Amino acid sequence: MSEASSSEPAFGGAIPVVRMFDVERTKEFYLGFLGFALDWEHRFEPQFPLYMQVSRSGLTLHLSEHHGDGSPGVVVFAPIEGIEAFHAEITARGYDHMRPGIEQQSWGREMQVWDPSGNRIRFCERRCG
Repeated sequence: MSEASSSEPAFGGAIPVVRMFDVERTKEFYLGFLGFALDWEHRFEPQFPLYMQVSRSGLTLHLSEHHGDGSPGVVVFAPIEGIEAFHAEITARGYDHMRPGIEQQSWGREMQVWDPSGNRIRFCERRCG
């Protein structure tokens, strides 16, 4: 048996695929409100559904208009350090559709946001000790 086949596989970080229905509102939310960067976009043809990648500080998401990609209403759990600073940053932007707060949970502090397609991102700063 070769060395490569007997070693453990090495996984990269998982990248959730999140369904979107309105490209402009989705970009306003992820790029404008949350401050993600648009890494790339792909369409097979100009009139075909959009598939794109956004990222920020180690969190990468794929956003897709393709039927069957993702399921509307999904929850993405996103560990974060510096939830207070992130909250202050996005609150200062004055997004018209949402004003999230930070909630204390037994496992840490949590801030939830919902994108225009009904998907939820649960940012969580875990409790130490």
